[in-house]
Amino acid sequence: MNDGSTTASAVSPARGTSASSAINNGNGFGAYLEFEKPLQRIQIDIEEMERDQNETGRDHSQDIAQQRSRWKATLKRLYSNLTPWETVLVARHAKRPLSVDYVKGAFRDFCELHGDRTFMDDHAISGGFARIGSHRVIVIGHNKGKDIKERMSCNFGCAHPEGYRKALRLMRLAEKYSLPVVCMIDTQGAYPGIGAEERGIAYAIAVNLMEMSRLKTPIVSIVIGEGGSGGALGIGVADRVAMLQHAFYSVISPEGCAAILWKTAEQRKHAAEALRLTSKDLQQLNVIDDIIPEPVGGAHRDPEAAAANLEKYIVSTLDELKRTKVDALVARRQKRLRTIGGFFEDPGDIVRASEKKRPRQTTHRVSRLAERFGSRESSKIIGTGATR
Repeated sequence: MNDGSTTASAVSPARGTSASSAINNGNGFGAYLEFEKPLQRIQIDIEEMERDQNETGRDHSQDIAQQRSRWKATLKRLYSNLTPWETVLVARHAKRPLSVDYVKGAFRDFCELHGDRTFMDDHAISGGFARIGSHRVIVIGHNKGKDIKERMSCNFGCAHPEGYRKALRLMRLAEKYSLPVVCMIDTQGAYPGIGAEERGIAYAIAVNLMEMSRLKTPIVSIVIGEGGSGGALGIGVADRVAMLQHAFYSVISPEGCAAILWKTAEQRKHAAEALRLTSKDLQQLNVIDDIIPEPVGGAHRDPEAAAANLEKYIVSTLDELKRTKVDALVARRQKRLRTIGGFFEDPGDIVRASEKKRPRQTTHRVSRLAERFGSRESSKIIGTGATR
């Protein structure tokens, strides 16, 4: 399906190359995104001058150098002020680094662990032991797959209940051995199939939310691409939540939101703006803590630099979190969850609000019991604790 987000005839810079060498590489990895058309036009001019130079022997080196500088300047300008929808396109880029790429680039000595010990091994979530900096950790991440066969095996990063149960098994293992947990989020959402529903996908995610909120070890969660709905939340409860600069994090996809509100996915750009899903917006709303910068033009243009930035952030964050006692860490994590989104200035407001409701609820309960059993019998029931 082509939604107009890419231009199939264009060729974009290859992974891990600089802007100037990428322009000169006619065998790039795919299409430019729709908003990158100015870059495509400059690249076409460069390729024509290079072709003419090779065929006629004319010297166009100065003009080519100017166009390359112009290409880099245009790239920087375009990515300095992305719209929410353009951010979504970058986060979904076919060559954007996946969690497996960051495991190879930022971690070492990775030893993958498989299965949930109940039903199967879900390839949409992978994890295991690893080292990063001076830290031994458990690293967990969504895996979308790189080619069609692998993507089908991974359900395009949409995990079944077994994936979240496997993640929780690894987290409990981390708690047992006092290892920090690092989670990398990159999913459209949990798998919506019948089998996943039958085996309790909603319950599996809910259990993860509860257990992660009280896990007695440091947790760092990072949105590296798409952060979609409950599928992202299933490994998203943490002491520190961060996003890569051009990732997005949302309760629903822009297309899904547009289909519900406007009855057409054509309004996806408006939906993306309304959802406030960019890293900058979410940091202002106190949903995330930090933004990890990406190389100019996105992580897909320089995966090695993106992995280095990710490693630097994780190591410095773990250094800080490890200085805090575990009980204090869990208490602070739960306080953070109670104030997420900036809707409450003080978590005590929630407690006080709930306490105000309790006397009225008890009074109504007693009055209903009195009407049903009589005052003497209701007193006996209350005294024995049968009204829990």
